[in-house]
Amino acid sequence: MRYLVGIDGGSQSTKVVVYDDTGRPVCEGRVPLRPNATPVPGVVEHPDDDLWDSLAGACRQAMAAFPGDPADIAAVGLCTIRFCRAMLRADGSLAGPVLSWMDARVSRPYEHVDPSVAWVTASSGYVGHRLTGAFVDTQANYAGQWPFDGAALDWLPPGPDGGYPGTDVRRDMLFDLVAPGEVLGTVTPAAAAATGLPAGVPVVATANDKAVEALGCGLVDSGGVLVSLGTYVAGMVVGDRWAPDLRDAWTNFACVPGRYLFESHGVRRGMWTVSWLRDLLGAELATRADAEGVAPEDVMNAAAERVPPGSDGLMTVLDWLAPTDAPYRKGVMLGFDARHGWPHLYRSVVEGLALTMRTCLDAMYDELRLTPSHAVVSGGGAASALTLQVFADALGMPVARPGVSSAASLGAAICAAVGAGLAPDVASAAARMVRPGPQADPRPDVVALYDRLRDIHGSIRAGTDPVLARSYEIFH
Repeated sequence: MRYLVGIDGGSQSTKVVVYDDTGRPVCEGRVPLRPNATPVPGVVEHPDDDLWDSLAGACRQAMAAFPGDPADIAAVGLCTIRFCRAMLRADGSLAGPVLSWMDARVSRPYEHVDPSVAWVTASSGYVGHRLTGAFVDTQANYAGQWPFDGAALDWLPPGPDGGYPGTDVRRDMLFDLVAPGEVLGTVTPAAAAATGLPAGVPVVATANDKAVEALGCGLVDSGGVLVSLGTYVAGMVVGDRWAPDLRDAWTNFACVPGRYLFESHGVRRGMWTVSWLRDLLGAELATRADAEGVAPEDVMNAAAERVPPGSDGLMTVLDWLAPTDAPYRKGVMLGFDARHGWPHLYRSVVEGLALTMRTCLDAMYDELRLTPSHAVVSGGGAASALTLQVFADALGMPVARPGVSSAASLGAAICAAVGAGLAPDVASAAARMVRPGPQADPRPDVVALYDRLRDIHGSIRAGTDPVLARSYEIFH
């Protein structure tokens, strides 16, 4: 038996899972990320060296629990958060904090204001360098403000001076690129000492975190749709072309070399809002969970399952992080009366996510002329039977969750299997390693209710935007 390490660097924690070569999890480690540093509006940074510290700690936990021979570990698949920006010195050390995908600066071209910066890269490039010592990264994590050709899957040709118009980054400041499933380098002795991973083991490129998650859910054809229930909630379907001019979707890079994912519009700080509500409930929820011997989320789910579909008229619009083109927007809960308690708030948040995603997905389907027949939901929220059922009813189709708790780590392990020569290609590895989990089927009466409610829910912003725009002048 050979083993594969899947690294899933997410927005809230790093999860590291060791799989056998059939895709069965053997052991794992998880270390939360520290809260982002937000010293002024628009600045959202990962403090100190938190991405690496979290990854190293999660690897140590996983390797401490690994029951096999480390010599049987064939490869490590590396997946990290997308849309981050890391500025490095010539030796590969951080010149400053890694910018989060929520930082306003990553939506603008790089500005060279620190003369010590020699390299500009994604989070995958930085962490990959820490593991291997190489200045090599995946080609499939450079969406956004990078001089990158999405059709050619390579850097744009630089100008005569090595630079690119509109940005201060130069070609000699960018890493070399390889395709998902190709080897970035091998674990250095220093990285082995920090992580517990065996020195010399190949580290294999994957893609961006959403694409790797899609692969771990088995999304390899156009018959299904994945809804990723993470800090950012979005839907994805498989595509075969670079299409930069879509209106209701955008083209992301897939884990299969030369393939793409079409991604819908979504909800920023989606499942983060559930964590916010859990923390807001605080001591009351924790005391009840301790008394019942369960996690706080289990108490929330059980209570919300007793709330009728539609939350007795309470509707939530999830603008807990405003879009850049409408900075005045705030989260809205509308329709309170004396019936409502915190279980209604929680169910309303889940329903708000599902109804918003139905609208976003329908727009994407119409533009792409697709008709998916089934859905998979992944991420932390997918563990909830309540969430699974709400999404089945809101989307009007069967919805399953993946058979593993961390689909992105499995997707990373699938890429690692290809890089280690254990499978000829990504599709073959996925067919061997992905297993489905539980499924919820839509209930016709609730589908009809959510169809009616979706029209009302979709009209709320038209009424609240003018009010919030006026209050923004006072409170921003």
